[in-house]
Amino acid sequence: MSGAAQGEELWLGIDTGGTFTDAVLLEGGARVVASAKALTTHWDLAIGIGGAIRAVLAAMPAGRRREEVSLVSVSTTLATNAVVENRFSPICTLLIGFDEGMLARSGLGREGAGAVLRIGGGHDATGEESEPLDEAAIAAAIAAHGDRVEAFAVAARFSVRNPQHELRARRLIRERCGKPVTCAHELSSKLDAPRRALTAALNARLTPQIRHLTLALQRVLAEESIEAPLMIVKGDGSLMRADVALECPVETILSGPAASVVGAGFLTGLADFVVSDMGGTTTDVAVVSGGRPVVNADGALIGGWRTMVEAVDVRTCGLGGDSEVAIDRDGHLTVGPRKTMPLSLLAIQKPAVLEALRALAELERLPPYPGQFAFRNPGREAPAHMTRQERGVWEALTPEPQRVSAVVRSASGREALRRLADAGLATIAGFTPSDAMHVLGRQEGWNREAALLGAKALATEERNVRAARRADSAESFCERTYDHVVRASGRVLLAAALAHDPGLEARGDHWGLLGERLVEEVVAGRRFSGIVAATLAIGRPIVAIGAPVGAYYPEIARRLGTSAAIPRHAEVCNAVGAVAGVVAQSVEVLVNQTSFKQFRVHDPAGAADYGDSAEAIAHARRVASDLALAAARRAGAADPHVEIEVSERLAHIESGGEYLAEALVRATATGRPLAGAADGPVPG
Repeated sequence: MSGAAQGEELWLGIDTGGTFTDAVLLEGGARVVASAKALTTHWDLAIGIGGAIRAVLAAMPAGRRREEVSLVSVSTTLATNAVVENRFSPICTLLIGFDEGMLARSGLGREGAGAVLRIGGGHDATGEESEPLDEAAIAAAIAAHGDRVEAFAVAARFSVRNPQHELRARRLIRERCGKPVTCAHELSSKLDAPRRALTAALNARLTPQIRHLTLALQRVLAEESIEAPLMIVKGDGSLMRADVALECPVETILSGPAASVVGAGFLTGLADFVVSDMGGTTTDVAVVSGGRPVVNADGALIGGWRTMVEAVDVRTCGLGGDSEVAIDRDGHLTVGPRKTMPLSLLAIQKPAVLEALRALAELERLPPYPGQFAFRNPGREAPAHMTRQERGVWEALTPEPQRVSAVVRSASGREALRRLADAGLATIAGFTPSDAMHVLGRQEGWNREAALLGAKALATEERNVRAARRADSAESFCERTYDHVVRASGRVLLAAALAHDPGLEARGDHWGLLGERLVEEVVAGRRFSGIVAATLAIGRPIVAIGAPVGAYYPEIARRLGTSAAIPRHAEVCNAVGAVAGVVAQSVEVLVNQTSFKQFRVHDPAGAADYGDSAEAIAHARRVASDLALAAARRAGAADPHVEIEVSERLAHIESGGEYLAEALVRATATGRPLAGAADGPVPG
């Protein structure tokens, strides 16, 4: 390493995935100079993150010191997984000015939403108070729930036109109990009070998880003598400081897939492509046009909850290198959507498993769930809320792997075991596509014999279910597993591409009789018809990232009539994207005509009225620009610049003229993250 290169900044990027936690060091914000992986420890993410950080620091180029790291950024699945798995902290949500219909539309009446209370107050569409705020009801809510919850969410009707009732409620909560408070108007400036309320509630419920992750990260960085600002990737791929993320953790939903899009563009230099991120648990597909990912303006839909936070438009399927391969009741081979620990990896960590698999191969009659093992995760205690069946399974588990058939005796027992695994209390291991690739020699590093024995067990189970004369060979079974993954991946890619042409997207995962036949023949690599020539091809290159993609994507791209770009460092692309992004903050300010030739600017600091629409829009531009720049600097941007878009809605009059009915001014401030010394500890 030259002396000049040694003077360039080092940036540390981290990504916590379903199987691995990745870390990279970027030099000068342009070159990957070191990368490392550690197994993700779902029961305590800090363990895996610490292992990845220490490993990448050990791989640092000669002459560089860890004290030279000037920026740290992480993409995380924590918020996404918490929403999908319905793992939330207890909160109380105050809905100001809501009626029963608005509560029902919000979805906050469903089980598990926590305490939800309707409070008198709110404003109308012009920002005028429609009913005085019921401060006595807020005080009663604080007295009843303040000691039982970890945070509050506050959403008032038309708070985007006038936020005063939300702000007053927040002051009361902070004065009386000091718990964190999320105000809905600070997360979205769009109308739709029920969805704003849901977004605020999700944000409040995620705050403790993000605080835990941030504190763990800061502890690891302090132990490694790294003093640098800590950033977190948002769902739209931009960055924000960790302390800001604590106030709006809901914006980190889809953080991981967003980082993959940013990293793919960074590593390839392409501007128009389809990115497919194949990890251990899922495959995430997104479309990039003009260097920017397509963003779902309607908000991210995760686990049945529709937020109002903009995020990358991602198609996700439960298909990864560590997806569970199984035989269904009809004798068909299935892959996913559940994740399981590969047998080849388990045998590396727990060598005694290999003997158990060898003994299994000698049996004439296989036990239920052949080739599956389960064990307790280290350092976990049984929670008090277990069901009787879950407790029975927990007590049967040990820290050492046992055959699943020795732990559970029924299908309901197996479901109880899966719930324990979902909660991070236990791990289930079994045959996966990663095992199949080890058998076929297309992947290496783990124990091939364990994978081979697992494939034989499943092939025998398939023979028994089908009442066939003989079992398929292990190698043939693995080839069929490979082909299943290729076909399923092709379908996801086509669905993502066609969804950007209105009317061509799949309906319920199907394209109709003719379309379904065409899609299936294309992804299977067969001709559509012996007479009619028809095919489908993706008109952009596929950028494939993730550790397993080298084994699959050359063939996937061939079947889809395009090229596969697998960039150098594809296996740690998300960690690259975590630190290669920019800080971006957007603010929207509304101008509408409240009465004839009376134009109101809905400034968060207070509404302002003008008799001229041009003057009102000019005021809105100044307000939006100032707020966006301030938000970007607070989020960690260095010298941000601002771009402004104005969308006008005109109304027509009978005489043939027209007038401004409404204008939306959107300012987006963007800048590189400010590197340097750390900003201090995250507030408790």
